[in-house]
Amino acid sequence: MTRRSVNGEGTGVNNTPQNGGHPGDTPAPKEEPDAPNGKVELRKKVTLLRGISIIIGTIIGAGIFISPKGILKNSGSVGMSLVVWIACGVLSLFGALSYAELGTSIQKSGGHYTYILEAFGPQMAFIRLWADLIAIRPAGLAVISLAFGQYILEPIFMPCGVPEIAIKLATSIGITSVMYLNSMSTSWTNRIQILLTFSKLLAIAIIIVPGLYMLFKGETKNFENAFEVSNIKLTGLPLAFYSGMYAYAGWFYLNFVTEEVENPEKTVPLAICISMAIVTFCYVLTNVAYYTVMSAEELLASQAVAVTFAGKMMGNFSVAVPVFVALSCFGSMNGCLFAFSRMFYVASREGHLPEVLSMIHVRRHTPLAAVLVLYPMTVFQLFVGDIYSLLNFMSFLRWLFIGVAVLGLIYMRYTRPDMPRPFKVPLFIPAIFSFTCFFMVFLSLYSDPVNTGIGFAISLTGIPAYYIFIVFDRRPKEFVPILLLPENEGRIIYKTCFTF
Repeated sequence: MTRRSVNGEGTGVNNTPQNGGHPGDTPAPKEEPDAPNGKVELRKKVTLLRGISIIIGTIIGAGIFISPKGILKNSGSVGMSLVVWIACGVLSLFGALSYAELGTSIQKSGGHYTYILEAFGPQMAFIRLWADLIAIRPAGLAVISLAFGQYILEPIFMPCGVPEIAIKLATSIGITSVMYLNSMSTSWTNRIQILLTFSKLLAIAIIIVPGLYMLFKGETKNFENAFEVSNIKLTGLPLAFYSGMYAYAGWFYLNFVTEEVENPEKTVPLAICISMAIVTFCYVLTNVAYYTVMSAEELLASQAVAVTFAGKMMGNFSVAVPVFVALSCFGSMNGCLFAFSRMFYVASREGHLPEVLSMIHVRRHTPLAAVLVLYPMTVFQLFVGDIYSLLNFMSFLRWLFIGVAVLGLIYMRYTRPDMPRPFKVPLFIPAIFSFTCFFMVFLSLYSDPVNTGIGFAISLTGIPAYYIFIVFDRRPKEFVPILLLPENEGRIIYKTCFTF
């Protein structure tokens, strides 16, 4: 791996007598055919299709297949639940459009971290990074991986339950395979993400098509009195919106890899708009299909809505549904890790994480260390941590910092009016979305003050961490190349020089 060339080393120029070198000089690594000027850097390999697959592949996880009943429970009626699904899609589009402006005006990878850093400075950005690193990202990856382990084994153990140790072993294998894939090749990571995204859309089509077929045949009894006023729970609507926004979360992941997007001025906004239209369309029609086949009472009683739906509509074919859910989870794991690693890479480049995390593999052009940094923490939380509780009191921080990032867009409109903005949204769009984020944060504080308080306290530990690790600067200063070995096929060996 290498971070940058030092004194011409690692530039791909052979230090041989024929090239002006001296006898006995060690040949430098061979330059890759597509390496521009021998630079070792992340390549722009994210096309429009790959960008769409990253967004759709991370938004559509296990939720739409397993438990969409939170919105129905808190909205009180079938009709109102569908309204909430549509409204959450529109609000998420507002957030995605705001991030499209941020991504085209600040063409750096890193997502939330980068935008908060640009708008409000390093301390606020580090607090966000700290919460991500120690809790949010490992726990989130572990939860979606547990769902993968559960559903990939379910067809094998049917009709019995899956042993917990088997789930954790399968989960560990899933996490390891995703880490390996992201370490080895950016191109193959994106190709597999495209394949998994199409498998998700196929699974959704398998639900939507027979559901709409039954609807057109006249199965509309579950939609009678869909907007019955007596059933609508106004006090529960904020919680329904909270659940809906969580289901749509993931539209921001393309912004984590902006530097690897081809022609980001056009690709980022277009990928976001196409993805959000597809996801909203799929979510609404999937719920219509569910309600066509199941009553509201049956849906609320189901532990896995897609499995119940398949059992009623497809008979023995329902065994395939857990496999599709597992593939959906694997796609979310793959897309999330691809995005997270770029945030850690950028934070290291900015001096907020150890410098080794900003190193890039010479031949594979992947941020290997940044990919692997989550692995031990994720596996540790998988086996010993109460991950679901951790997610409960950390989830509000996601919306707090996303709201802060979008507020930064409004702030920079006035403080940096001359910033190039190839894509610009009307100001009311970020204003409405940031208000929605802060409202959800307030709702969390009101509905669950204990867990929210714990999460807030964990994030505040980032303040002393910032002064200990950044202000007093006890990090490694530099990584100096000390040996170039021709038998290592172009890899550079580094020694850490600690300077205090």
